[in-house]
Amino acid sequence: MSEETKNSIRTFIREAMQKSGDHGTFGDHESLFSSGRLDSLTMMNLVMFLESNFSIDFSKFEFDVDLVDSIHAIDLLIKNLNESICPL
Repeated sequence: MSEETKNSIRTFIREAMQKSGDHGTFGDHESLFSSGRLDSLTMMNLVMFLESNFSIDFSKFEFDVDLVDSIHAIDLLIKNLNESICPL
């Protein structure tokens, strides 16, 4: 995933955290949902953000919170989906 893509996801997550009163920092490997820092409503908003901005269709595979629980996990998800669509 490009740094621009990661930054747009970081911005979305940072804004969601700030809306819930969490102004702390977070790393790319840090759990966002399993840790309780973000809630299920935010997860739904993140899924819609990823679907509209990165053409991810979550209805095509079994959803698991681990797929979107960190920036790193989202990065892997996008890479894996891109590789399955456009294998080298």
